[in-house]
Amino acid sequence: MEIALKKTGVGFLHQSADMTVTLFGNLPVRLHRPGALVPDRGDLFGGDDDVRLTALKRAVLREQQPTATEVEVHYANEVVTYRIEIEPVAAADGGGLLTVITDISDTLHRERILKTLLRELSHRSKNLLAIIQGIATQTARQALSLDGFLTTFRGRIQSLSYSQDLVTDSSWRGAYLFALAERQFSSYWPDRGNPISVTGINAHLSPNATLHIGLALHELIVNSASHGALASGVNSLTVNCFETMFKGQKAIELQWIEHLPANEAAPKADEHTFARTVLERVVPIAIGGKALYMTANGRIEYHLTVPSHEYEIITRLEE
Repeated sequence: MEIALKKTGVGFLHQSADMTVTLFGNLPVRLHRPGALVPDRGDLFGGDDDVRLTALKRAVLREQQPTATEVEVHYANEVVTYRIEIEPVAAADGGGLLTVITDISDTLHRERILKTLLRELSHRSKNLLAIIQGIATQTARQALSLDGFLTTFRGRIQSLSYSQDLVTDSSWRGAYLFALAERQFSSYWPDRGNPISVTGINAHLSPNATLHIGLALHELIVNSASHGALASGVNSLTVNCFETMFKGQKAIELQWIEHLPANEAAPKADEHTFARTVLERVVPIAIGGKALYMTANGRIEYHLTVPSHEYEIITRLEE
């Protein structure tokens, strides 16, 4: 019995009807010390806590109804919470009390963490739904047909799903830029023998930056596959990431440069398209940075500045 109790982490204290301690075992180490047990009262915690517990015990004896409470004990570097369950015990000699003492600190800590995670999940889910609602609304406004809407909308939602998968796989810590780019490009340029070049700093992006930069990369790659270099079967685009400064603080700049085939003009840039809105307004505003999109001289360029609160540089390439 003693071994079994030790494995459960549950202690007990038995008292007779006159509150005399008759048996105890497996009490928490911090409570089971010389002077901790007073035979005629069963005091364990001292001060107001024991006064309150004594009153509860007398009520249990009087009413013959079990009760439970919690006691917090403040130690030097932590607070330990004990659950105290008091049960009446019937016996021929007048009965008594059984007090069961359980350290529930770890359980409460896990509950607090779970509640925090659920609140964070709720918050992130609402943000994600807001992004999806915005994508649906803007895509519908510019769609010329239902089929066109469905094709474009599905592509954008799939892009968001790719980014979300990376965030979820990292336990909501974000994603590396190179992995994000590879995932976004895979559907539109699956040629692994001639991959799209991504160079520079493989920054670890925040969850927020991952979702929004993923959308930007999606719009860029779709535009290239529809009207740019990839549409001509030419992989002549590069993505580079390097350190810079933004508003006096460290930042990174994501640089997309796409060279169009010879004698092919850059497509006209309609400032009112959803793609341009995403690239020049939605993404930079969402991450607190800035963006520049240009089409001229046989090339397409996109520059996105990401402030330091949206990324961290975990590893650097050897110089």
